[in-house]
Amino acid sequence: MRNKILILSIVIALFTSCERDTTSEIVININQEGTSNDTVNLTPTTGTITEDITLEADIEYMLTGATIVSSGVTLTIEPGTIIKAEAGPNVYLAIEQGAQIIADGTASNPIIFTSNSTAPSAGDWGGIILLGRAPVNSVTGTSTATSEIGNLPYGGNVTDDNSGILRYVRVQYSGGAADGQSENNGFSFYGVGNGTTIEYIQAFEGADDGVEFFGGTVNASFVAVVNAQDDSIDWTEGYSGTLSNAYVLQGNGVGDEAFECDGFNTDFTNASGAFSNPTVNNVTIESESGSNDSTRGFLLRAGTQGTFTNILIVGKNTGISVDDDEASTPTSQNVTDGTLTFTDVTFTDVTSNTSIDGTATEADLVSGIGNGTGTDVASWGAGWTVGIN
Repeated sequence: MRNKILILSIVIALFTSCERDTTSEIVININQEGTSNDTVNLTPTTGTITEDITLEADIEYMLTGATIVSSGVTLTIEPGTIIKAEAGPNVYLAIEQGAQIIADGTASNPIIFTSNSTAPSAGDWGGIILLGRAPVNSVTGTSTATSEIGNLPYGGNVTDDNSGILRYVRVQYSGGAADGQSENNGFSFYGVGNGTTIEYIQAFEGADDGVEFFGGTVNASFVAVVNAQDDSIDWTEGYSGTLSNAYVLQGNGVGDEAFECDGFNTDFTNASGAFSNPTVNNVTIESESGSNDSTRGFLLRAGTQGTFTNILIVGKNTGISVDDDEASTPTSQNVTDGTLTFTDVTFTDVTSNTSIDGTATEADLVSGIGNGTGTDVASWGAGWTVGIN
């Protein structure tokens, strides 16, 4: 340990030992008490990171406010790095359009974002936000929408846009209200393109959604959400990626829908006319409340489409609900048209397999009942997740 506190101000950089090359300059302030403390404040005074930086696993980092990685900048995080966040209404990490995060952990050395509280709880801080240039249906062409958190632009027409890598990354105690009102998710993907790598991520004990896709084309695999107090996995604004191997665990009386699936954001118009249409494979949903859980395994509404295969739902009053909340875009019509389908689904401790508005039937929506095995989270989640049964 070094008898210094490393403060990253307007210039944020890499602190290295004398045996290694120094890539850039940092500001070092001596602790007046002279105590030993290797803690780096990752939030610059301007709130914006404007230079490439690398975070090292042997240093602890702190988020103290809204922290934005600006376009053209790359934030690299070594495996095993821990980033803590001060509790507050406006503490989050956002990766702008044109910026990248390379957070490439391993099963034995995951990258962890968590609360700095001695008694952490859901909502202590915000979460991670990626913003890309992939299509969203609230705008057309190269136009951009504005994120709920941070008022940052997202969307466009670059389907393979690359915001970097999130691999073996865990976000804990997220969901705090940004700007005093809008709640963060654990992971928010705004118009993120499929050039981005999203694998082995977990949202644990969040006050809002675990993972939410606002349009975009990004693919995500090996996704775990445990005890989200709102929806566990959510999409809207024309999301059209592939989601593979997802595990949702909802504690007794914790959380809203396991999946909340919107074809578009009904607070706005569907400017492009496209609807969310993801491919979803290998999903396990568990509710510790059992069939007394009045929320749904899947709530499908606002015209969402999708192809769902190999699903296991354990403990819900209703397994799959198709909602015609928007009269102009009845979601049930997608069941009739074959653009919203479930294949190989097992319902365990579920009172009603399905609830479908309109005239479509369960047989129209679901085939292969009893054949779903879900995802093997005990295998792929070993060593880096927390709170998994």
